[in-house]
Amino acid sequence: MTMGNFFISQIPQFIQFNVKKKEKIMSTYLIIFLKVGYSFSTNPGIWNFYYITMLRDPVSRYLSEWKHVQRGATWKTSLHMCDGRSPTPDELPTCYPGDDWSGVSLREFMDCSYNLANNRQVRMLADLSLVGCYNLTFMNESERNTILLQSAKNNLKNMAFFGLTEFQRKTQFLFERTFNLKFISPFTQFNITRASNVEINEGARQRIEELNFLDMQLYEYAKDLFQQRYHHTKQLEHQRDRQKRREERRLQREHRGHRWPKEDGASEGAVTEDYNSQVVRW
Repeated sequence: MTMGNFFISQIPQFIQFNVKKKEKIMSTYLIIFLKVGYSFSTNPGIWNFYYITMLRDPVSRYLSEWKHVQRGATWKTSLHMCDGRSPTPDELPTCYPGDDWSGVSLREFMDCSYNLANNRQVRMLADLSLVGCYNLTFMNESERNTILLQSAKNNLKNMAFFGLTEFQRKTQFLFERTFNLKFISPFTQFNITRASNVEINEGARQRIEELNFLDMQLYEYAKDLFQQRYHHTKQLEHQRDRQKRREERRLQREHRGHRWPKEDGASEGAVTEDYNSQVVRW
């Protein structure tokens, strides 16, 4: 997908990214790959590569994935490669026996302990090789969770850009300022989604939060970091604007100071006086 001097490679079934229409722009929780061209490099023959991502409220994201799977979506083609190999069936069992999990209830979805929807955002951002990939016997669960969460935080912090689907306008602002690009129209904040239309009781919400306890912690960290980046970028922009206005005022003063001086002996009074004398003579 191209726009100007960059393009974004798409990951099938995951990325919902429409640059020109900006519908649900960057509304994915996965890492997406940005290839930025000449304007981002001092050498016109070199291309720079950036990893960017979007994060979403974990409960809304979980419900959205459940509804997606309920409609028949699968990730059978995903290899889950880690350290050069895919996980064995014992390391990563499936949650359903058939071709897909169509019609799955929310309770069934939550009851599968192997469901990759649990803490998906942390797992997708973390370096799984640090914890033995999908081998749960590599270390104890507590140590594994601590390492995964810290790895996800570190990788998120080191990204050139990340956004939050709950803050579309601020996300657009940071994206445009980070990459010096302009979208053709403002992002739209869609508060009505499939997830928002799902009515769940407090017990189900608490269960989802427990299943995604790592994602909950990551999201709190991400919101704080996102706001820090936003306010810092805003502050820098205000400073540049003030500097620009000061420079414009300085140039105006210099321009007024360099106007051509009047000729010696010529004054407005003399000109008027001479004009009046000529009128009398006429």
